[in-house]
Amino acid sequence: MFGTLRMKLFVAWDLAAVLLSLYGAQKLMASTGMTVWKAGDWQWLLYAAVSALIGGWCMVGLRLHRRIWQYAGIEEAVSLIKAAVAAAAVPYVLFSLAEGRALPVLLLTHHALGMVAVAAGPRLAWRAFCHKFGARKPANGRKTLIIGAGNCGTLIARDMLQNDGMLMTPVGFIDDDPYKQGMHVLGLPVFGGRRDIPCVSESRHIDDIIIAMPSVSKTQISEIVHICKKTKAKLKIVPDLQEMIDNRSGAFRVRDVQVEDLLGRDPIRTDLEHIAGYVSSKVVLVTGAGGSIGSELCRQIAPFAPDRLLLLGHGENSIYSIEMEMRALFPSLPIETVIADVQDRERIEEVFQAYRPEVIFHAAAHKHVPLMERNPAEAIKNNVLGTKNVSECADIYGAERFVLISTDKAVNPTSVMGTTKRIAEMFIQSLDKHSKTKFVAVRFGNVLGSRGSVIPRFKDQIAKGGPVTVTHPEMVRYFMTIPEAVQLVIQAGAFAKGGEVFILDMGKPVKIYDLAVDLIRLSGYEPNVDIDIRFSGIREGEKLYEELLTSEEGLTSTMHDRIFIGKPVQLNRTELEFEIRKLEQVIAHEPEAIRAVLKHLVPTYSNVS
Repeated sequence: MFGTLRMKLFVAWDLAAVLLSLYGAQKLMASTGMTVWKAGDWQWLLYAAVSALIGGWCMVGLRLHRRIWQYAGIEEAVSLIKAAVAAAAVPYVLFSLAEGRALPVLLLTHHALGMVAVAAGPRLAWRAFCHKFGARKPANGRKTLIIGAGNCGTLIARDMLQNDGMLMTPVGFIDDDPYKQGMHVLGLPVFGGRRDIPCVSESRHIDDIIIAMPSVSKTQISEIVHICKKTKAKLKIVPDLQEMIDNRSGAFRVRDVQVEDLLGRDPIRTDLEHIAGYVSSKVVLVTGAGGSIGSELCRQIAPFAPDRLLLLGHGENSIYSIEMEMRALFPSLPIETVIADVQDRERIEEVFQAYRPEVIFHAAAHKHVPLMERNPAEAIKNNVLGTKNVSECADIYGAERFVLISTDKAVNPTSVMGTTKRIAEMFIQSLDKHSKTKFVAVRFGNVLGSRGSVIPRFKDQIAKGGPVTVTHPEMVRYFMTIPEAVQLVIQAGAFAKGGEVFILDMGKPVKIYDLAVDLIRLSGYEPNVDIDIRFSGIREGEKLYEELLTSEEGLTSTMHDRIFIGKPVQLNRTELEFEIRKLEQVIAHEPEAIRAVLKHLVPTYSNVS
């Protein structure tokens, strides 16, 4: 009821504004000796009626009475000006033509300007009242600095100012645009550029910093985050546009800054045509489909419309989870779930015979380094014999392409896990020489957030109040996000000619200690003050620095600036198979006997950390 009454009042006021502004224009002109009509003349009344009819029709048509003027902006102002110009100009032109003479131009300008002033006056007064006396921020609200005084930043600041449910109070902006620095946006100052963040945060006692720059590059975001880390404020960020699209959210959704934001790598350039060429309309098998890498492979392969996607895994819960997700996201895609162990040769043969996969992504593996040091036989069964089973079936059943997911720990390995992955690489390279199937391996480092990786463990330790345990202050690792690594894996598969080991550009190596410090700070705590960092010592099989190439492998580039090729090593398949059979025979023996055979197979293997 109130809404209807309010709209009626607005319409009535707009009609009054047309007449009042016309009357005012007449009086103003009369005061200067320019009388067009007297107020009671029938021409004036007819002119006023036409103007009111046109003005009312325009204002209703432009829905000025349905706008919430508390949030009015440029669009509302433009609509009001359009209505005023139409209400003044149409009768002016009609009457000038009817009388055969041009009416004074001042009548038109005074009428239009007066109408804008009279119609806009109460609306702007209401907006000012709401801004001044409306939602009030609590006195103890968390002081917030917004990085970016553009559209996104001002939207967030406006929401904070108008929503008393938010316990964050905007203090001002930081923006690198010199034109904005020293100016005010929404009544809030733009203090300076990104270099001023630490100084402003300290002087203004900032509690929270929001990075509101969704359209800038990852590199710039990384630089800003590193500057913000010098402050004691808790960091939040508006994700980039692609992330908002992927999450099916067009809104500016603020989230906590994550470790991924520190890497500073821009989105990967993908050759969609080449990928579609070898995946589309093909039967694609993903082993280890329930794992971190395997499940992401499924998500990224599905949009290329394979003829059928086979999700193979040993754990029923993880396979069920990815199956439900895939059926929800891609309801029209034919999906088959297969519970199988890659160590079971007969079962793998059954799968290949039933589905005849044409493209295989082999992600099934044991990857936890210390755990495999204590269980070397299981690492061999899964990583070596499991790979042997799947790759030989790919050869026998005429698959087109086989992509092995490998690791940088396979290079000059110091662990059982890394050594078994190196043997898996060697086996598929030897198999490639006599097969029509293209066998390739893709080697990369650690992925952020994967199961058993350091990031989830650090987050869990921080949530419990610490301490955060780091093995060694100089421990260094390469890191990638899971989607980033998988996208490059699929892209590398498009370059396969057979026998290559593709190496992904992992960017700059990261100190694990620095990673722990960053995570603690990003969680709003001070390292070694609120949350302790303790050193636990290097674990079995670990080394301080990982490598991406063996000494025999040279590095050549591909068409993709993030993917390189290690030169295939010359291998004798007969000798390799003989050594693998010896490995099978010693599985039941003591770990030292197993390690001796591993050392014979991979001479660069050393179990001394």
